[in-house]
Amino acid sequence: MRRYNAVSSCLVYKRGFLDIAPAPDTYIRLFQLCKHYQEGEISRLVLQNASAQIRCGEFVAILGKSGSGKSTLLNLISGIDQVDSGEIWFDDQNLTAMSDYRRTIFRRMNTGFIFQFFNLIPTLTVWENTILPLELRGKPDRQGLERAESLLAEVGLISRRNTFPDRLSGGEQQRVALARALVHNPQLVLADEPTGNLDEETGKQVLDLLDRLTRQSGKNLIMVTHSNEAAKYSDRVLLLRDGKLEPIEIL
Repeated sequence: MRRYNAVSSCLVYKRGFLDIAPAPDTYIRLFQLCKHYQEGEISRLVLQNASAQIRCGEFVAILGKSGSGKSTLLNLISGIDQVDSGEIWFDDQNLTAMSDYRRTIFRRMNTGFIFQFFNLIPTLTVWENTILPLELRGKPDRQGLERAESLLAEVGLISRRNTFPDRLSGGEQQRVALARALVHNPQLVLADEPTGNLDEETGKQVLDLLDRLTRQSGKNLIMVTHSNEAAKYSDRVLLLRDGKLEPIEIL
């Protein structure tokens, strides 16, 4: 695990709360995020003043028990869901101040997703699934199509480009999902339990690929996981507990 040195001067008081001031190379800043869900007559608080900063090109793993709010946090960072209060910044852009339409466009242009259950479209081939993010942005250009071919070659599936997902193993489907997440060249990749539906050896192969492909292209990667072994791939680990994010060390 690579280490980033903590800078004590980054801790400041703002509005009565201890928060993290943005370092010069910060790409993502989460400021006092709060989120609750209504379950019948019961209001369930998921996030309570959760704050963190993520530097350019950093791989951050988020650990937490089931139901702690890890997937909710990813949905907020992606703009799929909205916070009750708090702010999410990407450089100088305030995601939480954007309209639904602007958040959708921002997500489409800047974010790639990898899911536990792959989420490939069964009626599309490997190639069609891979280039789907390009299609959503308009007609794919030559550079995008070349990147798609290169990524499928990197994940070892260029020869299966005309195959449908039901003919692939779980590991192969996740490798297609990895290529799809990167094909439109997003700065941020969000991975929600990417090895949760794979056996140990296949999961390690997927993590090796994910780590290598995101690092070599300078992407930010935020991965939520139950696995300490998976978290060891990251530069830094945050624990989501009682609605807050706190740094921890994985030995």
